[in-house]
Amino acid sequence: MWAKSEPLAMTAAQRATLETWVRAKTSPQRTVLRSRICLLAADGLSNSAIAARLSTSRPTVILWRRRFRELGPMGLAQDAPHGPSSRALPAERVKAIVEATLHTTPPAATHWSVRSMAKAQGVSKSTVQRIWEAHGLQPHRVETFKLSRDKRFVEKLTDVVGVYLNPPDKAVVLCVDEKSQVQALDRTQPGLPMKKGRCGTMTHDYKRHGTTCLFAALDVLEGTVIGSCYPRHRNIEFRKFLRQIDCNVPEGLDIHMILDNYGTHTHPKVKAWLEKHPRFHLHFTPTSSSWLNLVERWFGEITRKRIRRGVFHSVPELVAAIEDYIRVNNQEPTPFVWTKKADAIPR
Repeated sequence: MWAKSEPLAMTAAQRATLETWVRAKTSPQRTVLRSRICLLAADGLSNSAIAARLSTSRPTVILWRRRFRELGPMGLAQDAPHGPSSRALPAERVKAIVEATLHTTPPAATHWSVRSMAKAQGVSKSTVQRIWEAHGLQPHRVETFKLSRDKRFVEKLTDVVGVYLNPPDKAVVLCVDEKSQVQALDRTQPGLPMKKGRCGTMTHDYKRHGTTCLFAALDVLEGTVIGSCYPRHRNIEFRKFLRQIDCNVPEGLDIHMILDNYGTHTHPKVKAWLEKHPRFHLHFTPTSSSWLNLVERWFGEITRKRIRRGVFHSVPELVAAIEDYIRVNNQEPTPFVWTKKADAIPR
């Protein structure tokens, strides 16, 4: 039987706090253990008796008794500080690992992994992980980019963004483009429905039933869309779509269209048609800058919500689904708001 030692000094409020932590189901187990150590110490039990009762070590009991005396209950909620690791790498080794990550590649691979770097440098993978995290290095990730080489990039950028931020009076601003080769895909087997604990399923392979081309004009102010599907996307179809836009936009309003440099948009027959309809004004985005056209954002929405996971047994079924999505979109439209100023983008 262990003799009682001098009780750990503890106020009534401190005891209530520790007892609450012990009872709470959400308390971390390490905090519960530390609280029990101090409560037993306050009752006068010896360090050895506490260690035996709680199945821990005597140094652990001594450590948390001392932490409580110095910091009170808050000292138990935080881990005790550790001294510098005896395995800490010299600064030269850390620099060598960082330099190797940035400027070299492993044999027969395009980038370093934690294990390949650890093997090459003779350290543990945990050490490599800590160094990469401290220096913000992620060799396993890569981001794609495309810089426009349009010589008139700034001029076109300023024009398009100017239309977004300061639209002309008595005019409608439309973002126009084609989503070509929209496939009517049918799955080879029926998928399983979603249920508790399981998401819906669909086969990875599919049957192709043809394609269609979606022409769309997004009203920047209202978020509504004028859209039509055609088998192809030539200047003939584009002129048909222009006539549709002309019929849908009220007379007396100019039409400012933002579109890319696709050959269909600059075809001589299209230019001739536009000359006969002077209320149409075209604003071309720079080459390789489709992100400037807000209709691309809408294309992403219809792809994610209606096309990608759809099952279509024919092209007419696909076209009907697209038209239905446009109809529902126009009942409760949500416009996309451009906020970035033109002078901030090149920077």
